Amino acid sequence: MSAEATNPATPGPVAPATPRRRNRHRIDLRRLVGAALLGPASRGRLPDAIGHVVEVHRAHHPDADLETLRRAYVLAESSHRGQMRKSGEPYITHPLAVTLILAELGAETTTLTASLLHDTVEDTDVTLDQVGEQFGAEVRYLVDGVTKLEKVDYGAAAEPETFRKMLVATGNDVRVMSIKLADRLHNMRTLGVMRPEKQARIAKVTRDVLIPLAERLGVQALKTELEDLVFAILHPEEYEHTRELIVENASRADDPLAEFADAMRAILRDAGIQAEVLIRPRHFVSVHRFSRKRGRMRGSDFGRLLVLVNEDADCYAVLGELHTCMTPVVSEFKDFIAVPKFNLYQSLHTAVAREDGQVAEVLIRTHQMHKVAEAGVVALGNPYPAPSEDQARERAAADEERVDPTRPGWLSRLLDWQEAAPDPDTFWSTLREDLAQDREITVFRPDGGTLGLPEGATCVDAAYAQYGEDAHACIGARVNGRLATLSTVLRDGDTVQLLMGQDPASEPSREWLEHAHTPAARIAIQRWLATHPAPAEQEDPAPAADPGAAKAAEATARSAADPFGADAPAARPGAAVTVADRPDAAVRLAGCCTPVPLDDITGFLVRGGVVTVHRAECDAVARMASAGREEAEVRWGDTTGCRVTLVAESFGRPHLLADLTEAMALEGAEIVSATVEPPSQQRVRHTYTVQLPDAAHLPALMRAMRNVPGVYDVDRAQHHAQASAEQA
Repeated sequence: MSAEATNPATPGPVAPATPRRRNRHRIDLRRLVGAALLGPASRGRLPDAIGHVVEVHRAHHPDADLETLRRAYVLAESSHRGQMRKSGEPYITHPLAVTLILAELGAETTTLTASLLHDTVEDTDVTLDQVGEQFGAEVRYLVDGVTKLEKVDYGAAAEPETFRKMLVATGNDVRVMSIKLADRLHNMRTLGVMRPEKQARIAKVTRDVLIPLAERLGVQALKTELEDLVFAILHPEEYEHTRELIVENASRADDPLAEFADAMRAILRDAGIQAEVLIRPRHFVSVHRFSRKRGRMRGSDFGRLLVLVNEDADCYAVLGELHTCMTPVVSEFKDFIAVPKFNLYQSLHTAVAREDGQVAEVLIRTHQMHKVAEAGVVALGNPYPAPSEDQARERAAADEERVDPTRPGWLSRLLDWQEAAPDPDTFWSTLREDLAQDREITVFRPDGGTLGLPEGATCVDAAYAQYGEDAHACIGARVNGRLATLSTVLRDGDTVQLLMGQDPASEPSREWLEHAHTPAARIAIQRWLATHPAPAEQEDPAPAADPGAAKAAEATARSAADPFGADAPAARPGAAVTVADRPDAAVRLAGCCTPVPLDDITGFLVRGGVVTVHRAECDAVARMASAGREEAEVRWGDTTGCRVTLVAESFGRPHLLADLTEAMALEGAEIVSATVEPPSQQRVRHTYTVQLPDAAHLPALMRAMRNVPGVYDVDRAQHHAQASAEQA
């Protein structure tokens, strides 16, 4: 029996996320316990234990097949008979409570049937085949999807591999995850008698994995209660302080939100708009976040006003009346009806103020929008209507898998990268990191297609999202029609054209890892690097040091092949730098400041055990230190030979490029790559990455470049790297 399966059915001390809902469930569970102790009902009659589940279910689905629920309960009760929770209550109270949670969210009969049976295969002698024979393939699939893998078979990998299995199953049927979320909610409600360390472990997994999944699937009713329960376990002192704030506010004689609500009802009634105005108290975590962000809270800050109407057009009518008759806070307006959130959420958000400084946040939505806002994918019912006979034959002939019409972009990306995760630990850590990215952007391709990416994604991420491992051949990008580096962070609505090289042996740069924000990109790059280890000392093929036009032609050719020059990732030799205590660590000289021997340098540990080396005065150093990045002690070793990126600013004139590259060649500089940006107001910017025989040659090279007629400045490259470039 799993650890969660042995939790008690009575609520623990970390309870009241939403008091009204919690009290209702306590009454329901007492009723369920009493009915369960009486055993199953006679054949054909609904057992008393599921009477309340049926009542709630009928409210959402009046024509539901109750016989299926009866049979599912009878099988669950008989198979779990004799099993007890730690509280001494019959184990059947757990699947009953989970099923009640889903019924209140409006889940359809198939989901409730699988919910009643969700622990039978894991904890009893019932087999999946028996479930399938009695209840059909859909119920079998759902039960299989939420059944844990055994520790005896998987050891420490059992938990991550179980979640991998559940996510893959969710990719074909989102109802799998809805059952898991309800299961975790009931187990979190009843976590009180577990050892504190076990409570903390389960709460952290809930925080890192289950709550983000509930958010992404739009199941806000479960997400908010899970947040409060986790908050109580992991931050008991802050939880208690927040509880005191809520109690103190409740004891006040006046209620600004009630006054706002009365005023709104009068406005809408006079306008002839049929609407329901409700007060929605903030849950504990919301109050905590609000108080930390805004400081001292006013009475109107402890909740929001919810306006429910019948039609979409009524939402905008309500908005117009409120903004006309009350004082709107314009900066708080958001239209999630015209542009829904990625998790199906739709509402109009606004806020209104009154003369005493009280401000009320207002949510305006239809009743159907409200149902989806609370229950997310659960409110969609069965997303898999049975195909006709012709459709079934066509699907079978094409050997097609069932496609989930509710499957969002983030889930598709997750399912793609998880296949490439090399081991359970990588999958588990990457999953948590991926789920921590809670906003999504949409970028457009020139062919009219779109890419869904997490906020903070770069052109590197777009390349791997569009081309998979073929993105190894990407040489650059255009963002909104302009050339951009692959490290460019994309914004919602950008148009991205990815420039692909023609060499089938193209390879990703090691520096791309710093710009890869998505797991799919990072895993693909890491997998390539793992099979192509860098040599201890790397010599780059250097072009012949021919002066004059030949050198200019070479630089121009390199610029055409690599339009991003020094900004594009390039392998730099790390043999000149040694790392104390990490003699075998891979070393990379940072592209943002291009350190060379004799510069004061500092190092930081980044992804993959790589040490990135920056000039001490680089802006990135303070940012990485403040972010808690682990510092590494680095020093220059052999300084015979260095690579550096230089930027030359000049006035445009004929033969300038030839004269400049000739001057560089005469100083012994071997040009590795070069770019020349389009002239702007008769001024030209050149960027060169060069290899020098010795760092001592650098000052002379820069002087020679400045002496070329038309060149008015030469300096070391100091790219303004995006913050995401140094994230783990």
